[in-house]
Amino acid sequence: MACQYFAPVEGGADTFTVAMPRLTFGRGCLRETGARAAARNIRRAAVLTDAQLRDGAYVATVLDSLNAAGVEAGVFSEVQIEPSDGSVLEAAAFLADGDFDGVISVGGGSVIDTAKAGMVYARYSAPFTDYFAPPVGAGQPVPGPVLPHIACPTTSGTGSECTSVAVIRINDLNTKFVLASPYLLPPEAVVDPVCAGTLPGNVVASTGFDLLSHAIECYTAKAYTGWPPGAEPARRQFLQGANPWSDLAAREALRLVGQYLARGVSDAGDSEARDSLMWAATLAGMAFGNSGTHLPHALSYGVTHLMRDIQTPGYPMPSPFVPHGISVIVNAPSVFRYTAAAAPERHLEAAGCLGADDRGAGPADAGEVVARRIIELMRVTHMPNGLGGVGFGEADVEPLTRSAVRQRRAIGNAPRETNDTDIENIYRNALAYW
Repeated sequence: MACQYFAPVEGGADTFTVAMPRLTFGRGCLRETGARAAARNIRRAAVLTDAQLRDGAYVATVLDSLNAAGVEAGVFSEVQIEPSDGSVLEAAAFLADGDFDGVISVGGGSVIDTAKAGMVYARYSAPFTDYFAPPVGAGQPVPGPVLPHIACPTTSGTGSECTSVAVIRINDLNTKFVLASPYLLPPEAVVDPVCAGTLPGNVVASTGFDLLSHAIECYTAKAYTGWPPGAEPARRQFLQGANPWSDLAAREALRLVGQYLARGVSDAGDSEARDSLMWAATLAGMAFGNSGTHLPHALSYGVTHLMRDIQTPGYPMPSPFVPHGISVIVNAPSVFRYTAAAAPERHLEAAGCLGADDRGAGPADAGEVVARRIIELMRVTHMPNGLGGVGFGEADVEPLTRSAVRQRRAIGNAPRETNDTDIENIYRNALAYW
């Protein structure tokens, strides 16, 4: 707690809050979902999933466990990958019409985020953007609690089961923004690493880079003492900057992803690697759910706003589609080369956890050490070569910047003050790495 990074700042916060769900982790634990729902007095559960999972083994396991526990279930399988306001409102209508007293999400981050946001709009009718922060929304707090939610992730990256945010595309603006409230945090999560065994390698890579960036962004984020104290503690968001708790989870997540990502991508039968990545994703979710991310995530929204004529192997989505983890990682080496100047020791520590060769490196080398390790992992897992690898060029730098600067909270969570020119330069330096 006496770490210099968290030294008191005049006018800054002097407390931080830790929140996370009751968490069950282990192979086969998906079979416990019904008993856990019944223990929460859920008698009629809405099971949210997507079309790819609807008729598969994981949803069947959940439904069987609910039936065995005497819990009635209704299934909504129209969740959209990368959910939008339109698809969230469809889920909200299902929830509002079904007389449900609990929700179970089975899927990746899109499913879990749809469940979170859908429950808000099912219970608290309002213009959609009212609960989003400016400049896109009115900044109104979510008025109160939503239904009990048991989140069951099936991918090894999102960590959404451990966070109080949902990322939603606003169709009129054609870009994604964050809905955040303490009420969105699922009270319970069931994380079964068996689910990671059937993922295509490219999906493991994309989600793995999402968890990698979650962890390193948390560890290098502005300290919680650099944010002003929240006026209403009960409504205070958990996106509060780096803190001693988020450090613990982020360091271990980085160690695991550095050790196991390449193995998990290349070999679906390597259960040690894929189980470890599932645990790392949950740890990274614990970290960013209590600290918030910064520039790599902020800049990723510009990529998914302006993407064009691109498809991604392993994902059943028409063009244009860049998965979230890829949209984040193509910017990340350039970002950390920039932010390292503000917190070089933190960047070097993060690089060491990630398995970087930091022998002889000093503070001036921190950004390059981090970037080099991330690029090494990108190359061995066949990720795109920066922004150019997902279809962007020099002419896109200014439009990307105009899109990204709306992500004020994430930009403000970076350890280094960042203006529009800085963001342009980060994008420009992210066009290619090799």
